[in-house]
Formats: sequence, structure tokens, C-alpha cells
Amino acid sequence: MNILITGANGYIGQRLLPVLLEEGHHLYCCVRNRKRFENEHQHEHIKVLEIDLLDEGSTQTFPTEIDVAYFLVHSMGKAGKFEEQEAQTAKRFLQLVEPTKCRQLIYLSGIVNEKELSKHLESRLNVEKILRAGRIPTTVLRAGIIVGSGSASFEIMRDIVEKLPVMIAPKWLNTLCQPIAIRNVIQFLSGVILKEDTFNQDFDIGGPEILSYKNMLLKFAEVRKLNRKIFIIPVMTPRLSSYWLYFVTSTSYPLAVNLVNSMKVNVVCRENDLAERLSIELLPYKSAVELAFEKIEQQLVLSSWKDAFSSSGTRQEVMNNLEVPKFGCFRDLKWREITGDVDKVLSNIWSIGGERGWYYGTALWKVRGMMDKFFGGVGLRRGRTHSEQLHSGDALDFWRVLIADKENRRLLLFAEMKVPGEAWLEFKIMRKDNKQFLRQTATFRPKGVWGRLYWYSVLPFHYFIFNGMISNLVKVKDMVRKK
Repeated sequence: MNILITGANGYIGQRLLPVLLEEGHHLYCCVRNRKRFENEHQHEHIKVLEIDLLDEGSTQTFPTEIDVAYFLVHSMGKAGKFEEQEAQTAKRFLQLVEPTKCRQLIYLSGIVNEKELSKHLESRLNVEKILRAGRIPTTVLRAGIIVGSGSASFEIMRDIVEKLPVMIAPKWLNTLCQPIAIRNVIQFLSGVILKEDTFNQDFDIGGPEILSYKNMLLKFAEVRKLNRKIFIIPVMTPRLSSYWLYFVTSTSYPLAVNLVNSMKVNVVCRENDLAERLSIELLPYKSAVELAFEKIEQQLVLSSWKDAFSSSGTRQEVMNNLEVPKFGCFRDLKWREITGDVDKVLSNIWSIGGERGWYYGTALWKVRGMMDKFFGGVGLRRGRTHSEQLHSGDALDFWRVLIADKENRRLLLFAEMKVPGEAWLEFKIMRKDNKQFLRQTATFRPKGVWGRLYWYSVLPFHYFIFNGMISNLVKVKDMVRKK
């Protein structure tokens, strides 16, 4: 069967891909950046379509021979009028898919059973209406909190539970929801393929328990064997709640605002028998959390919400320009000869950031991360999805991985921190004069006078930090022992 997946680079899309491939389907993966996707996915049954659904001037089309199409594009993490972007994306998707032989559309939406909805949930409902207005039968699956390694909900709860022994929390922690394991979500998404009794229907999908957010946090703490106390106060405004969530967790501020607005709405499922019809065994909440940590401990996290560009607000076109600019920029260039094992130095580079830190002045990097959070940036709390693996498009603390080319021994990062300009950090192992060297280049393209003042103000810190970092990266034995 030929299946098209939009949002194939996203959190849900990357979980769905291997399941559909295992079932023998041929997949058309619709992504905005081919290079990023092909860097991670190579399979004879995968064809990549590079399409930006927000680009109305694009001449790209969908293949005619499509049986089923998934619409998995969401924009909640973006600042501004994300509702308009989601509607525009849905309309463009429908315009492209209508001329094909597609027999079913499948959309993952949100639970919308309350009279008053957040902008996020209203947007999901509006997208449903847009898709249903077309000629192709549409199956809508409405989910609430999705629990799985790398999901936004899971990582946010982990941040809160593991960092705060005592929580003074806003009243929306009493809101009710029906969390569902990511494994069950994928089973629903794959299970409804060409099931005619699901055509032009919508189904709420959730786990077997209805819990408040407070109960979810306490049960999460039980799984982690942590003693946590939560005190709820009724006076915290939505704005203060958003700041609280933003500073405590690894979310961006736009995402924190949208999450707080959604968390004030109960998301409890209407009863239906879809799980029974598809023979799906729904996992309890604690089991879903335990399974997520098993995947984390085994380094089997397939995808993370932090690796999506919408989690940071960085322009997507950054991924399309993989050459660092040379003109109008400041550069800090360092060279170190590699006298030990080159492969181990490469391993050091590929393990940078996250829990391992930045090899020198990690405390200063943390201070920079706190400053970034204060000014509305992503901060350091995002960490990294894998401790030793890096892929193009991954989030790495407050950097974004543009190139992770182990074969050519090059790692290129783009800064997503708040700076008056644009910044890149590149590591490349090169042969020169019959010797192996590590070249480390920090590039900054300033924006206006403030950008130039910023560069000169941090120049003394760069001297020590960048010198220490490159020196420690080539100290193979000492650094590997600290892993």
C-alpha cells in the first residue's frame, strides 16, 4: 500500500515510520528538509518529497498513486498566529492530495469536548473541519496528553518532578486529562488504515485512567522513587503560570503559553469501542512512564519534540543554508594537533553538550543558559536526545545541529540562544602537513551596533572558553574517563 506522511520528521511521524515499514507499506515522506531526513532514514520503501506546505507558490505535487495520507503537521510551539499557519497548511495539503487516488485521510487532533477551548484546541478543531470539507473520507483521532520518551508532555513532567522537591503550582494542576501512551497512539494511527467503519468519523483516544495533572506528577515521582510535595495556589495568573512553566522546564516561551492555555481545559475522552475493535490493550499511565524510561536507558529514543524546529522558533530556512557566511562576520578560529586516537577525539566531539557539558567552563555555559532563559531563549535545559549520537536537525542545548557528518568528521551547530545576530560553531578534523588537527571555528554575524557591542563584550570570555574547550576535546584519555 502507498502511504503519504506529512510531518515525517516530527515526533509522531518518526514513531510511525518503522511500524508502517514493518507492515510492508511503501511510504512517501513529506518533509521540508530532505537532507535532514535522509541523514537518518534510508530504506528501499521510502521516497522523500521536499515540500513546504506554507509555500503557496511551490510547484511540487503529490504522487497520484496514494492510498492513504497522514496529516501530522502541528505548530503549537510557534509564536504569533499559529492558528492561521495550521489552517493554511491544512488547506494546502488538501489542495495537493485531492487530485490523487487517495482513499483516506488520517489526522491526529486534540480532545475538544469542553464548551470553552484553548486557541490550540480550537485550531485543531478548525483543521478537522478543513480536511473534512474535501472529497476524501477523513478519520480523526483526538488525543490528549501523550506519554512517551521524548514527547513534550513527558519531558516537561520530567523536568518538573526531577528538579523540584516542593512545588508551588498554579490551580490548573487540578485540571483533568486522560493520558495515553505513545505506543497506543501509534497503534491507533496504523490500525485505522482503510477501515471503512472509521471513515468520516472522529474518535477520542486515551488511556484507561482519568487523572489530574497533579496526580500525574505524583505518579511520575513514584516511578522515579522521588518524594515530592505539591501545593496549589489559586492566584497564579496565566502569564505567571507561563513564566513558571518556561523557567522550570525546557519549553520555549510560546510553547509554555499555549500549554498553559490548554491545561486549563479538561481533556477527557468520550466513550467509544475503537480500542476493542482494533484489539489495542491500553497501557496505564505509570506503565507508560516506566516504558519511556526503559527506552531512555537503552538509548532507544526514536524522536524528541525538542528536535522539531517549532520547539524553538528558529527559521526553517536555516537548515537549507549549510555554509557558514564569510563576509560581515567575526570569527574565533582555533587549531589543535591531535596526537592520540583521532576516532576518540571524534567521539568526544559527538558527545558534546547535554550531561557531558562543554569540556571547559561548563559553569559559565550554564550561566549563559540561565541568561538566555531570562531573555526568552531556549536555555540549556533541552540537553540532547542521545548521549553519543547526533543527527542533522537535532537540538543540542541552545544549539541546533545543521551538519553531523562523521564520515567527513564535521559537526556544524547554529545558535538558537537569544543573541543580536546569528552564530555558528563548527568542529572539523583535518589533515595538514601530514598531521591530524582539530579546527574549531566560532562565527558571529552581528545585527546592527548592538551585535558588534555584544561580540566585543564577550570576547574575553571566548578566549578562555574556546581555548579550554578545544584543548580538552583533543585530550582523549582524560575526557573519555570522565564520560
